[in-house]
Amino acid sequence: MRRLFSNRGATVGLVTVLLLFAFAFLGPLVSPWAYDYIDYTALSSPPDGAHWFGTNNIGQDVFAQTARGMQKSLLIGLLVALFSTAIAGFLGAMAGYFGGWVDRVVMIFVDLLLVLPSFLIIAILSPRLKQFGWLILVALLALFGWMITARVVRSLTLSIKEREFIRAARYMGIGHFTIITRHILPNVASFLVIDATIAIGAAVLTESGLSYFGFGVQPPDVSLGTLIAQNQNVATTKPWLFFFAAGALIVFALASNLLGDGLRDALDPTSTAGRTGRRRRLRAGGRGRGGAAPVGRAAALSEDAPAAPVPTRPTGETR
Repeated sequence: MRRLFSNRGATVGLVTVLLLFAFAFLGPLVSPWAYDYIDYTALSSPPDGAHWFGTNNIGQDVFAQTARGMQKSLLIGLLVALFSTAIAGFLGAMAGYFGGWVDRVVMIFVDLLLVLPSFLIIAILSPRLKQFGWLILVALLALFGWMITARVVRSLTLSIKEREFIRAARYMGIGHFTIITRHILPNVASFLVIDATIAIGAAVLTESGLSYFGFGVQPPDVSLGTLIAQNQNVATTKPWLFFFAAGALIVFALASNLLGDGLRDALDPTSTAGRTGRRRRLRAGGRGRGGAAPVGRAAALSEDAPAAPVPTRPTGETR
């Protein structure tokens, strides 16, 4: 956690994401207006004491609508990231661990889904399945959002399964699925956490794009995409109708990427940014103790030499 909070960008991203989540899920509780309530005495009213973000052309409160739209977009993004990461972790670990025909079948399926135009397929299927509500959108987005992650998990598993503690678990007769769930997946958990964090932002953007074109969340419900689509024509004449939803979407996308980058640097010491920060801390520590910083070839060796390997231990009991 110290490495995460020492990264200024990651700290800003984390605080921003938490504030947006608070706005989305606590905003409707503090707002005096429901998102679908129509105030006939305030049509297209600018922000004031009664309506904090103003009202739209039929008198609905923009604050309540933006909070509701943010809530729906975040909920979809969270579920898509959760399901797609779970699918990627399980199938990628299975392909890398078992190899053979299991690996071939999973990779053929991955390659097939990668060449399909996912946005077009979701746009075609979603309106035809709208009777299932926004949950079908979650299922479709998760179905087309796990393939790249599964490939990375597979490559990591190919390396992990050759380590001594995995071989020892096999020799002791531990089941394959127990090895996958208790030894392999925990060793790739840091990558999955980073990927899921970034996937939330990507899923929110994809959902907003689909809803903008009318293929995602359907009226009378709202999301950030539907709010942007409904008010794009009055962005210059009535900016409060457009810029609150658009600004929330942009800020969340940037914050989730900053947070994902910070988690990568904190959880993966081999990343470029992580090595750069470690070198700076080593230099500052040497000077702070009064020691001379290494120069010339000694400095190059001290900065570029790989760290000693840390012995790998199993993450669970082997018996």
